[in-house]
Amino acid sequence: MSRRASLPGADELFRRTSEEGGPGRRKVSRERQDDNASNLQVAEETTTDEPAGGRKAPKHEEKITFYCTASDLMALERARLGLRADHGIAADRGRIVRAALAYVLEDFEARRSDSVLVRRLNDEPR
Repeated sequence: MSRRASLPGADELFRRTSEEGGPGRRKVSRERQDDNASNLQVAEETTTDEPAGGRKAPKHEEKITFYCTASDLMALERARLGLRADHGIAADRGRIVRAALAYVLEDFEARRSDSVLVRRLNDEPR
């Protein structure tokens, strides 16, 4: 009898679970995906089967890495701790960055040249 644990193989660990996804998941539009020259996928809005009070975090399938200064990282960490201490919101740095990104992009779409993003990028040295 072997003392080694029986573990699943890579094929089993990285297999595709389904094309449609589970309840509350977004379906990827194949037509829209083929129109894009890049590997970006466009998700269609779907309704969720989740109860009004219970929310699940969306599944994040894409990753991006960016560099920031030590002071930016400290400010982000202070914001994370402040959210927890002052508002009872437990959020990791990624969630805060995604919320900030969503805000900046919404502002840009609404205000274009008068947006926070344009003003901030015009103020920064290249």
